[in-house]
Amino acid sequence: MAISDEEVARSKHISVTQVQMLCRSRGTTNETLAALPEAAVRRALLRLDFPDLPTARGLFRLKQERSDDGTVRPHGLGAAYTQVEGMLSRAAPSMTAGVPTGPNVLTRGAGPAPTAGMRLAAWRWLGPGNIGGRTRGIVIDPADPDRMWAVSAGGGVWHTGDGGARWAPVDDFLENLSCGCIAADPSDAATLYVGTGEAFHNLDAIRGNGVFRTTDAVSWAPLAATQTPDFQFVSRIAVSGDGTVVLAATSTGLFRSADSARATWTKVLGHPLGDVRFDPRDSDRAVAGALRDGAAWFSRDGGTTWALATGGPWTGRVELAHAAQDPDVVYASVQMTTGQIWRSTDGGASYRKRKTLTANGVPSAYLAEQGWYDNAVWAGDPTDADLVIAGGVNLYRSTDGGDHLAEISTWWEPASVHADQHAIVAHPSYDGVTNRTVFFGNDGGVFRADDLAAVGTEPEPPFVNGWTELVNDYGVTQFYAGAGHPGSGKIIGGAQDNGSLVFDPALGTEDWRAFFGGDGGWCASDPTDPQVFYGEYVFLNIHRNTDGATTDDTRGDRYISGQFFDFSTREWSWKQVPFRIPDAKNENALFIAPFVLDPNDENRILAGGVSLWRTNDAKRPNTPASGPAWRAVKPGSGAMISAIAVARGNSDVVWVGHEDGMLFRTGNGTAPTPTWARVGATGPSPLTPRRYCTGITVHPEDPDTAYVTFGGYERGNLWVTTDAGASWTDLATALPRAPIRALAVHPRRTGLLYCGTEVGLFASEDAGASWSPTNEGPTNCSVDDLFWMDEDLICVTHGRGMFRIDLSTVP
Repeated sequence: MAISDEEVARSKHISVTQVQMLCRSRGTTNETLAALPEAAVRRALLRLDFPDLPTARGLFRLKQERSDDGTVRPHGLGAAYTQVEGMLSRAAPSMTAGVPTGPNVLTRGAGPAPTAGMRLAAWRWLGPGNIGGRTRGIVIDPADPDRMWAVSAGGGVWHTGDGGARWAPVDDFLENLSCGCIAADPSDAATLYVGTGEAFHNLDAIRGNGVFRTTDAVSWAPLAATQTPDFQFVSRIAVSGDGTVVLAATSTGLFRSADSARATWTKVLGHPLGDVRFDPRDSDRAVAGALRDGAAWFSRDGGTTWALATGGPWTGRVELAHAAQDPDVVYASVQMTTGQIWRSTDGGASYRKRKTLTANGVPSAYLAEQGWYDNAVWAGDPTDADLVIAGGVNLYRSTDGGDHLAEISTWWEPASVHADQHAIVAHPSYDGVTNRTVFFGNDGGVFRADDLAAVGTEPEPPFVNGWTELVNDYGVTQFYAGAGHPGSGKIIGGAQDNGSLVFDPALGTEDWRAFFGGDGGWCASDPTDPQVFYGEYVFLNIHRNTDGATTDDTRGDRYISGQFFDFSTREWSWKQVPFRIPDAKNENALFIAPFVLDPNDENRILAGGVSLWRTNDAKRPNTPASGPAWRAVKPGSGAMISAIAVARGNSDVVWVGHEDGMLFRTGNGTAPTPTWARVGATGPSPLTPRRYCTGITVHPEDPDTAYVTFGGYERGNLWVTTDAGASWTDLATALPRAPIRALAVHPRRTGLLYCGTEVGLFASEDAGASWSPTNEGPTNCSVDDLFWMDEDLICVTHGRGMFRIDLSTVP
């Protein structure tokens, strides 16, 4: 029996308007809302204040890639990798500053101890091995279904030989680890294609570098003809049944290759595309869907020419699927604000709208309001052309060709399937009778339903029966930042769409846990108390954990930036000044905004929005009326703060960087009203970048020496001053022209530097005068943060989790 808006509102003590907004924003039903636990209700209500998080994430990441003129250099990432290749071609020492720079040595965190033939200084992967990350495509070997490949948004191509019981990267040093799709040659299972970059205009998508191919399912290489700006964002690849023709849908159009070497690609459709599919029985027939403006096309000559399909009008992204039982039937999942199912019975030439209702007869918002980001449709049952699976935030099943959709997964229940669906692939032996196994790729990794007809058939939510998580060492988590406590060994990290996570070395890589939900950001660890950690939600909403990050956010009272849940009104509210950060309340901060714990005073936090905010009582008890008191100690300069650093040993020395490249310094940072001076704009050797300041690192022994890093695919992304900003030296002349996101100085041997870039990590033994000629370790993906646990360096990546290396015995 249907549950009304009013009934849900009464049971959850919220308004009817809130019920309707939750259903729309989460792409769900009243029945699922009625089953929401109290903590999940609070979190869902909070997300209503941030209706389009994928876009906000994207704009944040895009800012870090822009040049001084505000544009992103065309094919900048590809050019950076070309520079790296040139560096790799030269002879390299086996080690630089303790980091392996010859043949890579990589052992898992739970792996064996080094043996006689192995270097003692080696990277160890810390995980997460149980969290996963955004997965855009899955391929299964038809001859051996236990062999599967999955592609991740930032962590490359992954392979399993045991049906997902364990995963491993095919190559952490592929030229590009940002993958948007994968396709197999139906005529040769050993030939696979991977498209790099994500075209689905989630602007946090990392730029790609064309199409990669393997012909032996082992060794991968880029197709040179695709290393052009046209192939920076490849959304889908389709291979004809006989393997002759390959079609690539990209953000600039549709490209066709018919030569075996894939040396020639012809643009056959000049429209940004998100999807392309061959008819599974007839390779002369193919269909394609628009990336963002609501249209579909069809071809009858193997993809050489295309005609616009009729139907609609449509808006937004269009995903397509042939019905396996009758390929003349093609389903379209059309964004249309919250999602509509359309069906063609003539092979994609024309479409008619289906009802797209819930089981209770009301319009289904199955795509929520982000069908441009998560949108998947499947009709691969060879016995039933009316069986359709559609995915948005959750997964839905229709048994009547899209007229009615029933929810079969529940985003807030850990035993169900993670939110945000991107790929649906049937087991090669799926026959609709004895084998009904289907695999799903989403923002949490890879999941399996052993029986598509039975999964999610509970009488009421949550829908957990029949789902199996296959995130077993599938280490593709996209972290923004990290911190740790050397005494306890615990490490925390803020992850994109996977919350603030904690790693306890006693539990190993398999057991990272969330201690706060949503997007995670900057982090801090109280050096005097192993029980106290800090993290943040979006737009500078700082939270505090006081139990060693052992429990998830269930109380709703952990924000110390001033927000709290008012149980009397059932709404999120803000405390009065001074117990709030006004920039956090007004979202006048970066999506992932910087904050730091003063290394000399565990009670002092500095946080950056438009202004710089300071509290001197970070551990003050938190109540709905009080908590840490905040004060603006640096006025706004017109651009948001993007980096903060406090000198170790001298809390008066504070450096602040902004998203427009401006840099400020004070020598009386603990004063009630510090005096700030802009540095770098003038002088004998001025600081020249006018782009996003990604980080500031103050020398551990000299507060007048600071290293400053910048974004953009440009030269000059790392600078140093030794005289408090009066003069500057460019240290990036030998580094790739790519965003530099982090720099670490060895705590004891301060001439040893470690630089995290968009294309991996580099090391220097002479204070940055020269850099390692390779980046062999830990991986080629973006290194967003670096921090120390005593003399162990922790490498925080945006796509491959975290790594650790012991540098206490650097020769």
